[in-house]
Amino acid sequence: MPLNHNPLALHTWTLDTTPLRSVLDIAHTTGWDAVELRRLDFERAEAGGQSQAEVLQLVRDSGLSVSAVGVTFGWMFADAAARPALLSTFERSCAAAAELGCPRVMSPVDRERGDLAQAADSVRQVSDIAARYGVKIALEFNSQAEQFNTLESVRELLALAQHPACGLLLDTYHLQRSGRTGASFSEVSPDEIVYVQYSDVPRSGLKPGYALDRLPPGEGAVDFASIFGLLEEKGYTGPLSFEGPNPATWERDPTDVARDVLQATRNVLGSTTQSVPTAGS
Repeated sequence: MPLNHNPLALHTWTLDTTPLRSVLDIAHTTGWDAVELRRLDFERAEAGGQSQAEVLQLVRDSGLSVSAVGVTFGWMFADAAARPALLSTFERSCAAAAELGCPRVMSPVDRERGDLAQAADSVRQVSDIAARYGVKIALEFNSQAEQFNTLESVRELLALAQHPACGLLLDTYHLQRSGRTGASFSEVSPDEIVYVQYSDVPRSGLKPGYALDRLPPGEGAVDFASIFGLLEEKGYTGPLSFEGPNPATWERDPTDVARDVLQATRNVLGSTTQSVPTAGS
């Protein structure tokens, strides 16, 4: 099935300076199918006196589906003192996803370096939590992390952990910045891919360790026709979530941002459908 049938989700980080209630209204009125929520969205609401249950109801009332619920990273290499709180927060995200009918939570890898075996043990531990709620973890490598900064490194970790409730999150931004340009993840099997995020990478001016420069598709260096074409060949039917944090974006009218990104996405998907052959063609 062409990717232009996949649900399109707006990641709340894209409109970070806009209150969640407004983000939901904007996503709905501009035509997005879904939103991706962060743990931070819940924490900010709770700081303002709202409970998690009230946030969940706010999301339900929006009429939007939820593509993923984020968790707080840091659980991979957490010590005995920090681990209980992180696991408790992780469980709250799993519970939120389950209550919203969302089949996945997403987690970035830890940014620092640590022991691979410990990381694999941690993956199994959090995956057991996710499994109890009937959700899967989409684990995202971070091109700016010290250790798990490539597709190869996170696949090695997942192979070592060997847990059915955890798989890959592919992010076009981190694929590009790690050197995986275009359709360069052909070795990844379809059943490994749990979730896809996308944004474009500037053609110049990249700064090591800095990732708040993300652009709408078609404005940078990412070969979306190749990437989306390969996802289509692999039969990916899940959501495509635009995650575009950028201080320049946050200065614009959020409704204009949401509308413009959605149109840019549709343009790229239309180009993909027209120009990229599927397997066997």
